[in-house]
Amino acid sequence: MAGDERHERPESGPAEGPPPPPLFRQRNFLALWGGQLISLLGERLTYLALLGLLAEHTRHFQDPRSSLLLSLLANIMLAPVLLFAPFTGAWVDRMNLRRVLVVSDLLRSVLVALIPLFYNATHNTAWMYGLVFGLFTCNVFFLPAKSAITPELVPAPQLLLANAWLAAAGIVATAIGALGGGWVVDHMGWAPALWINSVTYLISVVALAIIAYRPHAHTLGPTLSGPAYLEQVREGWNLVRRTPGVQLALIALGAVWVAGGFLHVAGNLHIQISAQKPGMERVGVLLAILGLGSGASTWWINVHGRRAPRGAVLGFGLLVSAGSLVALAVSSRFAVFATAAFMTGLGAAPAFTLTETMLQEHTEARTRGRVFSARDFLMRLVFMIGVSLAGGITPSFGTRAALITCAGFVALAGLASLWWGRRVPASA
Repeated sequence: MAGDERHERPESGPAEGPPPPPLFRQRNFLALWGGQLISLLGERLTYLALLGLLAEHTRHFQDPRSSLLLSLLANIMLAPVLLFAPFTGAWVDRMNLRRVLVVSDLLRSVLVALIPLFYNATHNTAWMYGLVFGLFTCNVFFLPAKSAITPELVPAPQLLLANAWLAAAGIVATAIGALGGGWVVDHMGWAPALWINSVTYLISVVALAIIAYRPHAHTLGPTLSGPAYLEQVREGWNLVRRTPGVQLALIALGAVWVAGGFLHVAGNLHIQISAQKPGMERVGVLLAILGLGSGASTWWINVHGRRAPRGAVLGFGLLVSAGSLVALAVSSRFAVFATAAFMTGLGAAPAFTLTETMLQEHTEARTRGRVFSARDFLMRLVFMIGVSLAGGITPSFGTRAALITCAGFVALAGLASLWWGRRVPASA
């Protein structure tokens, strides 16, 4: 197994020899990063397009069912992960990761393109929800495979930088996609935004296909029996339970996903209600500003914060985000919304960049698919909790109460991260 492990983790090879070339001179990383940038750009359009579809369906959220439909959309997005993610990780660990990525993106391209066709033919949201379920079922396989393949394409000394650049791709996609997507949805309609996303997935397929990737030796083993497969599933969950570094990462990341659930329901309604003219452009601008804050934070982590205690960075970042959510809740001024969005992005970004690296560092190549599938399951579970709580609080007490409740959860997670971080070795 020692020989296999060296093959599986090229970053653990001998330290001698010339330093690795810059990341963007490495074809594999450049292809992964470029494909992610393009497909994430399309995904931001899709989120705004689905909101635009529901806005059209509910007369700009004036329909009393608006919060219910928004909650249902979020729950449909989450259902595939909650149903399948606990079990798919062991399968991903045994597969050619590049092939999983390519097939997933190809299927996502087809499913996104079908949404406007079926809705325009029926004007029934049931078809949209069904296709969204299929779209996010593909994500159940794509996301852990993407996280698992990164440390196999990048040398260990460059892993944090690689994750920072991948996070930056998401930030750039959020900024450009949110600004452009809001304009496309409001001026061209939600359907063209979905067509654009379909094309971006195809571009990602081409980029991923050129990655030079050799499957691990352990992926070529015989098919597992049912009990043996379930044993591998249990192995992944046991690793999550007994590794403090993994637990710290999940606490911090979970807080951001809970906040995302609240913002999906209460945040969108709060912004629309406060606007003189309803539309997706304000949401797009705020998402872009959120991306700017995340970009600034990611830059700081990579340049100045590499050696900072990770529990402290995560904990204080969540406390900053909690304060920003309170400011968002108590105001109806767009300038305050913009400031809160920037500060929320500033505080929340470490929960993506650092936790991705921490999970990769604390797991072996043969178990990463299971750990990242467990991450995806837990994050969507807490997101659903956030959506459900916001869906219950908002109709009875208003968006302000829902957002302040959200801030309280985030602040508690920040304090927990500060305490839990003391259990994680500084070298991690």
